[in-house]
Amino acid sequence: MSFIHSNLFRLILPLILTVIIFIGLNNITLLVQANITLASQMPYFLFAICILLCQSFNQGRMGMVAVAMAVAYWVIQTRLQSSLSTGTTKIEFLLLAFTFPTACISVYLFPEKRFFTMSSVLYVSIVAILFGWGAITVEYVNNNGINDTWQNILFIIPEVSLLPFIIILYSLLLVFLFAILILRNNRPIDVAVYSSLCISTFTFVFFQYPFISSILFSLGGILLAVGVITTSHELAYVDQLTNIPGRRALDTELKHLGKKYTLAMLDVDHFKKFNDTYGHDTGDDVLKLVASLLNETNGNAKVYRYGGEEFTILFKNKYQDQAIDYLEELREKIAEYDIILRNRSDRPKNDKTGEKKRGHSERSNSVRVTISIGVADSSESRNTQHVLKAADEALYRAKKSGRNKVSV
Repeated sequence: MSFIHSNLFRLILPLILTVIIFIGLNNITLLVQANITLASQMPYFLFAICILLCQSFNQGRMGMVAVAMAVAYWVIQTRLQSSLSTGTTKIEFLLLAFTFPTACISVYLFPEKRFFTMSSVLYVSIVAILFGWGAITVEYVNNNGINDTWQNILFIIPEVSLLPFIIILYSLLLVFLFAILILRNNRPIDVAVYSSLCISTFTFVFFQYPFISSILFSLGGILLAVGVITTSHELAYVDQLTNIPGRRALDTELKHLGKKYTLAMLDVDHFKKFNDTYGHDTGDDVLKLVASLLNETNGNAKVYRYGGEEFTILFKNKYQDQAIDYLEELREKIAEYDIILRNRSDRPKNDKTGEKKRGHSERSNSVRVTISIGVADSSESRNTQHVLKAADEALYRAKKSGRNKVSV
């Protein structure tokens, strides 16, 4: 998986971009001031683009996040442009800081579909309910006041922010929780909600800066759009079962190879029989395991899932005599690896429990698989399709001659 799809990159990107903005905030503010009409409308334009992309790429929940951000930005622009001491501005500011994260988290109630579906209608209804609840609360406060509560519970630390300190802690807690989700699961929707929460938190904490909402919510729209595009790229180019690049990624790579390279085609031996014996779920686990071992191949190898139980390994700037030792090492490693068979219902809930059980497993509960490998290089032909076909023919010879072999 490329670095742009890694959980670390997705975690730090919103923070890095926000820091860059604050470093150059004076210049950015002057630019916004000179183009105030365009700057104030830019977030709406970006959120609309994001929703259209979500419709095209079946990422409806990210579109819902874009709706929540658009509504929050509208509230800021229409209701929160006066001093906090004016009218009900203070309570409206507080309610927005509380309800926006709630609206973002609500996207998890819905399945991942295109944006223009009944799910989005229901989500917009939830946002409308939150908006209506906020309006009722504002009306109540306007009639009854909230000064005592504000002083005792919703107190402000001016040196930190104009936002009540308890809401700052609430926002930071949510950002922290979603950061953990990204590190654990690295799901695109987690990244979208995390980025939006970062943007809203920075906006609310530094609300006193001029044009801060237009600047940061524009950044939020860009992050959402980039998230939709990179997620679609990942779905197209990364195999979802094994989490390694797939056939399309290989085809793209083959178009940009130099003069010197080696291709290895490999196949899990007797995989159909293994599937029939142990079931497709266990077969999928074996493919994941093989893919993880392939990723450990030395020699700067790049690994791809070609299809089914077939994989491809690419060695750039190497002929087959330079790559053969790495492939033999790989073949032996897989052949000697004990695969522990367990019922999915009896699986350990965490890695530590799994390690303890693995150490005390009965030998009869383990199996081994082997792979056959066919290798060809560009020494005789630089045409990638010719080399790929030659590697495939070598793989066929390896399987015909007894399997668990490397054939060149």
